[in-house]
Amino acid sequence: MTVAMPELIQKAREQLAELTGLELGSTLSARREGDVWKVQIEVLEKKSVPDSMDILATYELTMGEDAGVVDFERIHMRKRIDVMVPVTEGEV
Repeated sequence: MTVAMPELIQKAREQLAELTGLELGSTLSARREGDVWKVQIEVLEKKSVPDSMDILATYELTMGEDAGVVDFERIHMRKRIDVMVPVTEGEV
């Protein structure tokens, strides 16, 4: 059974919220890798005062063809105030 990307992302978000109990933020990416999907979602890991000191985490979920979570892990954490800038090839 093939699941459309919007439905797969919605299921990923629902399952991550259930698994972690954390407040979800943005869906950062979704991509197909062979027979599975990789979905990255940012969540509020720890609320702080001021808000700029909140701890945000990025979780990556591996989703099967049936849109069920096969695996998930926290792959990154940052303070809200810290800006993530992707490094382009050739820069260090």
